[in-house]
Amino acid sequence: MPKIVDPEQRRRDVVDAVFRVVARGGIQQATLRNVAAEAGLAVGSVRHYFASHRELLMAAAREMVRRVDVRVAAQRERRHPGGDPYLVAQEVAGQFLPLDAARAEETAVWLDFVAAARTDPALGEIAVELHDGLRAVAGRLLHRLGVDDPVAAEHLAAVLDGLTLGATLHPDRLSPDTIRAVLHRHLTQLLGAANESEHPDV
Repeated sequence: MPKIVDPEQRRRDVVDAVFRVVARGGIQQATLRNVAAEAGLAVGSVRHYFASHRELLMAAAREMVRRVDVRVAAQRERRHPGGDPYLVAQEVAGQFLPLDAARAEETAVWLDFVAAARTDPALGEIAVELHDGLRAVAGRLLHRLGVDDPVAAEHLAAVLDGLTLGATLHPDRLSPDTIRAVLHRHLTQLLGAANESEHPDV
């Protein structure tokens, strides 16, 4: 009997191969030939699902957005002890950071895509979507903590961006434990500043 191929699973396999190739060697290495070899497929098989190299990269960029959205939604639905919004904020914010192998791969790919987006309008649109999405999530998290301040949301997003960049470029100098400690310190200081502004000394 001929082998039955699930088209959606095959597309996911190819996109996963793009992630591995880009994480290992950069976006310039994500040629159809290299991606096909990584996925264990013929180039023609990859072209069956993605008509061009550009379409392949766009699919990978969209998958990056989807993965983050899924993780953020899952964390928001989790029941934390006592329903503590601070724990929710810490866990949700952590979904944007390279705290494990899968997220480290994603952030390495993200940085390459952001660099390419500077001169590629289509990738640029996705980069803007990620940028705006992070800031929207930051704003919602802070709102749940009683902080309604656009500057504070931008500050949190900037901290996440900086941690991501630093940990991706220098993983030996910025460990997951250090990343968590920095995030914890920032959220604690932010909440402290918010409380002081609400209850100033008389």
